[in-house]
Amino acid sequence: MIDILNNIIFKTVSEQAEAQGVRAFVIGGYVRDYFLHRKSNDVDIVVEGSGIELAKAVAAVLHSKVSVFKTFGTAMLKHKGVEVEFVGARKESYTHDSRKPIVEDGTLEDDQLRRDFTINAMAFSLQKEDFGSLVDPFGGIRDLDAGIIRTPLDPDTTYSDDPLRMIRAVRFATQLGFTIVDESMDSIRRNKHRLAILSRERIAEELNKILMSKTPSRGFLILDKTNLLDAILPEVAALKGVETQDGKGHKDNFYHSLQVLDNVAAASDDLWLRWAALLHDIGKPSTKKFEPVVGWSFHNHDFVGAKMIPGIFKSLKMPLNEKMKYVQKMVLLHLRPIALVTDEVTDSAVRRLLFDAGDDVDDLMILCKADITSKNDKKVETFKKNYEHVREKMIEVEEKDRIRNFKNPITGEIVMERYHIPPCNLIGEIKEQIKNAILDGEIPNDFDAAYAMMERIAPEILQGITSEEVVR
Repeated sequence: MIDILNNIIFKTVSEQAEAQGVRAFVIGGYVRDYFLHRKSNDVDIVVEGSGIELAKAVAAVLHSKVSVFKTFGTAMLKHKGVEVEFVGARKESYTHDSRKPIVEDGTLEDDQLRRDFTINAMAFSLQKEDFGSLVDPFGGIRDLDAGIIRTPLDPDTTYSDDPLRMIRAVRFATQLGFTIVDESMDSIRRNKHRLAILSRERIAEELNKILMSKTPSRGFLILDKTNLLDAILPEVAALKGVETQDGKGHKDNFYHSLQVLDNVAAASDDLWLRWAALLHDIGKPSTKKFEPVVGWSFHNHDFVGAKMIPGIFKSLKMPLNEKMKYVQKMVLLHLRPIALVTDEVTDSAVRRLLFDAGDDVDDLMILCKADITSKNDKKVETFKKNYEHVREKMIEVEEKDRIRNFKNPITGEIVMERYHIPPCNLIGEIKEQIKNAILDGEIPNDFDAAYAMMERIAPEILQGITSEEVVR
């Protein structure tokens, strides 16, 4: 039953377990993935005895280095690209205020009972007498065939003990295209309050895995149905609903955002671009306004949404670095290409888009295309044709003017040296006028043209410079 490529590892574990008088089993994700015909290079070995001692013996035979983690009672080795982790079989009990269990030595059955889902509780025996046989006391293989997520224990016990399992259930359902059974869905709703004991980092890790799945919208729909979304991402939950006034309604921005997310997922594996897709319209609820003549509007929702990004990242303990700034930038700029496809595409507008987006302009265009959604097929077709026109114009302008990651040919040092002045605000004014002239196509993007313009405009700007204007 077991993959022949890993036979050397499993045979060695079997032989060394017998020599030590202990029983060993392959358990968890490797077993699940074997039946799903998915390649797995991560193997978990559970030992009715010392996992560390068995790992050392196996490593010696395979001539592999073993890493020991005494605090957790685990050990890990790598062999020909396969990572094998050993742990002693254990049983767990929990206190109400922590997801960290009290751990005791146990049997294979104890270890299977503590697993999150039946599909992750299956094991392969590595005993000589029944090598490779499936140990499946909770019907994991049946649930795999049925495509369902179910807990070995009563779901209230499983989810209350470790509430991260609620989000993991959503994640596995999303990744595998499975259905969470009704009793688990109900239990997740009942145990929503238990999220309070989780670290935000662990929640973010699961969200990232949901976002990186083939159809991430599935996960966020389940999070919504289980009422977890309100607790985890209230800004996204606030997008739900359609309001109608004078017979005019707006699109449901929650479902629209999920469609945009799936569209981006089909085009890019970039996690942070997927975050941008999910969050691109979060400024809409606070900017929604009904105007009798034009209907519903969301003026400046791009700007408002961008300002919300740092708070969302901070609440989930996600990195407040260039990744966050990238998502913020995508949210802020996501309407810019749309504006170009609805108006005449001018070189100047394209230059400014290239300037503001820099190296991220290609990602921005992926988001822009993904954002073209409508039930009106003709409208979508028109927008997509215009979008392609903008793409062609961008290539043309980029080749001609080299605006992406634009750097002003004129630096502050050049201005100070030429006019013998110290640092001051007026230097910034000279550089800004030159930058705008290049972006508006008034002068080419090269040093000679920029220097000539500086010579024309600087004398007037610097005329009558006073000490109060100098900023050292």
